[in-house]
Amino acid sequence: MSDIARPRRSALYMPASNARALAKARSLPADVIILDLEDAVAPEAKEIAREAAIAAAAEGGFGHRELIIRVNALDTPWGQDDVAAVAQADVDGVLVPKVNRPSDITACNAALADAPSRLRLWAMIETCAVLPHLDALAALGRSTRLSTFVMGVNDLAKEMRARLTPERTPFLPILTFAVAAARAHGVAILDGVCNEFRDLAVFEAEARQGLLFGFDGKTLIHPDQVEPCNAVFSPSDEELAWAHAVIAAFALPENAGKGAIRVEGRMAELLHLEQARQLVAIAERIAASA
Repeated sequence: MSDIARPRRSALYMPASNARALAKARSLPADVIILDLEDAVAPEAKEIAREAAIAAAAEGGFGHRELIIRVNALDTPWGQDDVAAVAQADVDGVLVPKVNRPSDITACNAALADAPSRLRLWAMIETCAVLPHLDALAALGRSTRLSTFVMGVNDLAKEMRARLTPERTPFLPILTFAVAAARAHGVAILDGVCNEFRDLAVFEAEARQGLLFGFDGKTLIHPDQVEPCNAVFSPSDEELAWAHAVIAAFALPENAGKGAIRVEGRMAELLHLEQARQLVAIAERIAASA
């Protein structure tokens, strides 16, 4: 199950084979650092990258940042060894790519049987095969270490032979259903990367689209994307003011036991109270880590 009050506005992929990138990651304002053993690493450097990621985790210095290692797919020559190494590493989670069915997660969960209890499983949603299983996959968040979905729209585009336009039109139904499945079972969910890192206006538009869909944050490929991403996914002053007003109103003695009340001329129900508390908790954790 996900820690839903933990900010995950920005999750930056950093190639584990690049020592300079690993050093820089410790100073960036990203909420999550994903040390990548998969796409960003050439086959001949896979084992070296694994050792570097484990060493970087042991060295520490990542502060408040959530530290995740993306392993290679379990059916590759490196996947099983990656998972075994991460199980003993000082990290918060392991990101599993190319998840096709729920059994992929249960197998990885079993491989992590002896890992520390805090180690979470994150699953990439990036194959056509997994799409019919989104709800069943998210339901594993209640019985396994699974806590987070991460969209991989680039890989989906490749498999579907679809055009990846700024509007992401072919993928809108997939994004919607992935968010809905995650929310149904208390799993966090991050939007996929935006390939445009030079034009931050294009990036911001895609990030705002992700916010509109209900994503908790977005995965990134370049450090320049971190600050605009944090800005988009941070609670606004207006949202926080409303959240505090809802919490205060429900706390009044005359509203005890009520399921719906009027707050500043608007109707607020218990579901809005839950949302308000979560929003305030996230804002407080963002402020504490600033």
